[in-house]
Amino acid sequence: MLLSLSSQNVIQYLQAAGLCSLENGITDKSELPRSSKKNFNLRVKLGNNQQLLVQQEHRFEDEGNPHEFFNEWLFQQLLRQFPVLGNIAAIASLVVHYDAENSILVRNYLSDYLELQSFYQKNDIFPTEIATAIGKTIASLHRATFQRREYRDFMSTAPEGQFRYSFYNPAQGIDTLTPEIFGAVPKEALQFYTYYQRYECLESAIADLAYEWKPCCLTHNDLTLSNILLHSRWDKLDNCLVKLIDWEACAWGDPTFDLGTLIASYLKIWLSSLVVDPMLDLEESLQLAVTPLEVIQPSLLALIRAYLNEFPAILEHRQDFLARVIQFAGLGLIHQLQAKIKFQQHFDNADMSALHLAQNLLTMPEKSIHTVFGVSQLEIVALLAEKHQLAQPQKEQKLVRLYYEKTRLRGC
Repeated sequence: MLLSLSSQNVIQYLQAAGLCSLENGITDKSELPRSSKKNFNLRVKLGNNQQLLVQQEHRFEDEGNPHEFFNEWLFQQLLRQFPVLGNIAAIASLVVHYDAENSILVRNYLSDYLELQSFYQKNDIFPTEIATAIGKTIASLHRATFQRREYRDFMSTAPEGQFRYSFYNPAQGIDTLTPEIFGAVPKEALQFYTYYQRYECLESAIADLAYEWKPCCLTHNDLTLSNILLHSRWDKLDNCLVKLIDWEACAWGDPTFDLGTLIASYLKIWLSSLVVDPMLDLEESLQLAVTPLEVIQPSLLALIRAYLNEFPAILEHRQDFLARVIQFAGLGLIHQLQAKIKFQQHFDNADMSALHLAQNLLTMPEKSIHTVFGVSQLEIVALLAEKHQLAQPQKEQKLVRLYYEKTRLRGC
C-alpha cells in the first residue's frame, strides 16, 4: 500500500484530490466506530455542512489485490453511463472519489440517516411502513435492470490488468473440512460442522440452489439490515425513507438471493432473542423468544408484498420465486453462523436452533413460507395475481426419486 490514511493525513489527502480546500473550513474529523478488520473509516466534517466518509481497505501481503471497492465504483459508473437509471441513484450514497492505487473510496456521508439494524435494536418496533419502503426500493433496482444485456455487460468490466470470467454464484455451502479446523474453531462449534455433514439433504438442497441460480439483474449481494439506512424523520416523509450502502459485492445476480439474505437478517433478530435452556425443547425455546417471530412477521409480509407489487413480472420469470427466496434465507442463516464462528469464536444452543431453522428453510421451502410470513404462498400471490392477471402457481407433484447421485459443490 503506497499510502496509509489516518486522522492526521486525511485532510491533506482530500485537498490533494481536490475534494476540499482551506476555504472549506474543516471543523472536525473522527474515526468511525464501524472501522473493521476489512476497512478503515473516517468521517470528515467540512465547514459548508458537507460530510465525507473516507474508506480505505486493509490489505495484507498474503491477500493479493482484492479490489473490493472496485464494484462499488463500477456501480456508480453504471449510473453515470446510463442516466435512465437515475432513480436508482437516489437509493445509494454518492461516491465522489475512487483511488484504485491506494484502495480509497470517498462518498458523501448521509448524516440524516441511521442504520436500520440499530433502529430496530434500540426501539424494538417493526413498522410495516419501513418494510414496505424497503421492498419497493429493492424491487426498483431489480426491475430497472432486469434482463438488460447492456447493464450486464457493463457490470462484467474487470479491474485494470485483471479478468472477470463470470459472476460469482453465492449459493455455496461451508468450506471443505480439513484437520486444521480443530485448531481454528472452539470445541463447541464443531457440532455445527458435524450437523452439516450428518444431513445429506441439507448439502443437496444447497447444491440444487446453486444449480438453479439464475442471474438476471443487478443485485446488491450483501443486503443485511446493517447495510440499509433509515431516514431519521422516516415517519414524517413520503419517500426517500431508506438507502442502501456498501455496494462492494454488487454484481449481476439472482434477485432471490438479495431478498433471502435480507429475510435472514430479520430472522436473526428473532433467533438472537431466544430463551435457551437445556430443559426446553426447540419449539418451546422459539415460543419464549424476547422478540417473537409474530412481532416481525407483519414487516416480512409487507416487505415481500411491496416487492411483488412493484415487480410482479418476476413471478412470470420464476414461478418458484418465493420458495427460492426462503431457501436463500436458510443459506443466509448458515452464512451468519459461519461468520460468528470465524470472527467471534462462539457457538451456543441458540445458534444450534438457528441451524435447525436453516435446515427447514432449505429442505422444506414451500412449508416454510407460512413459518416466515405467517400466511401461505397462495395467500401472498392471490391478490397480486388478480391485480396483475398473473398465473396462479401450480403445486408441483412430489415424486419419489429413484436414484440420486450426490452433487457436490466447491466448498461443500
